[in-house]
Amino acid sequence: MAGGHRLLLENARQVVLVCARGERFLAGAALRSLEVLEGASLVVGTDGFIKAIGPADAIQKQFSEETFEERIDCSGKCILPGLVDAHTHPVWAGERVHEFAMKLAGATYMDIHQAGGGINFTVERTRQASEEELYSSFQQRLGCMMRAGTTLVECKSGYGLSLETELKMLRVIERARRNLDIGISVTYCGAHSVPKGKTASEAADDIIKNHLPRLKELGRNGEIHVDNIDVFCEKGVFDLDSTRRILQSGKDTGLQINFHGDELHPMKAAELGAELGAQAVSHLEEVSDEGIAAMATARCSAVLLPTTAYMLRLKQPRARKMLDEGVIVALGSDFNPNAYCFSMPVVMHLACVNMRMSMPEALAAATINAAYALGKSHTQGSLEVGKQGDLIIINSPRWEHLIYQFGGHHELIDYVIAKGKVIYKK
Repeated sequence: MAGGHRLLLENARQVVLVCARGERFLAGAALRSLEVLEGASLVVGTDGFIKAIGPADAIQKQFSEETFEERIDCSGKCILPGLVDAHTHPVWAGERVHEFAMKLAGATYMDIHQAGGGINFTVERTRQASEEELYSSFQQRLGCMMRAGTTLVECKSGYGLSLETELKMLRVIERARRNLDIGISVTYCGAHSVPKGKTASEAADDIIKNHLPRLKELGRNGEIHVDNIDVFCEKGVFDLDSTRRILQSGKDTGLQINFHGDELHPMKAAELGAELGAQAVSHLEEVSDEGIAAMATARCSAVLLPTTAYMLRLKQPRARKMLDEGVIVALGSDFNPNAYCFSMPVVMHLACVNMRMSMPEALAAATINAAYALGKSHTQGSLEVGKQGDLIIINSPRWEHLIYQFGGHHELIDYVIAKGKVIYKK
């Protein structure tokens, strides 16, 4: 029967499916090689979901009578799933290039934090900024991410700390979620730092008694949608007990647990995440062997952030050990004023070189496993019939060029497509 479809991508040299059997994540031996079709075509329906993928001639026969709103000849090119950035802090005012200079001169992250810089500096500037200013810079940053191939991004609040400014940030994220083509997973991160004049325990009480009930109410009214809850579990920030109370309270409100752990000091955060049924724990530079084993058993994903370890000159997270033990490893850019990187292709390259991941492991970590970390791998993160038509087309005969060409994504990426709609064309 003849009918209309949104998009036909014809005759690609390679189509990287990543998964082909509906897997929600890839771990262990499944990461050795990804599912790739050669000489293939792909069809996205008017509903934005993938209708067919297969050998170019078979697709041509099957759809010969049908019309398409758009056809793209992909001869000599590769089609990959849209990239998923599982960890960002993209709403803020007041850049910290002066702190980058201090770090280069030898100051540590905590030196700067304790001198009132770091998160505190950004909190001050974000509190002063209007919603319009924040939205304008946020929208530009999302555009940069999208042009680097990202079609789904996790966005955290956390530079407000006070309920009023946290809600301002969440309203900004909500506006983008409704208006822009890029997919957004929203994280409430009110426990990003302990506000001046409070202890960690008092800050936790405030979040549990005041912030979370207000978020629940705004969610019920359909004003603000939040997916995840995050806490910066760290020595001198939120201790394990305060972290547990906040995360459990968020989970009871219906939020997925997805938090910062074991970054600068071993805190047993990974063990806590496994115990609480967290969807993801980020950072993990200082994770214990027990924490790694617990995360593997609990199917709690590890969101590794190669840019942070690189820029702060921290020890690299033990990606190889995690992979060998069967942990679900995902990647994020950790875009924030302390790690200014929009590009998941650069993140994948750093993951391969500095964390010793293979290219298939890195691509899976930036697609299906990053989607899993956000609880969205049933609809995003791979190219399979029935999943969302989020994809990128690169001008190269082999998909590995996206990782191999360090910093080269501007020249490589020809198209970025979300729900079958071209949202960027070079």
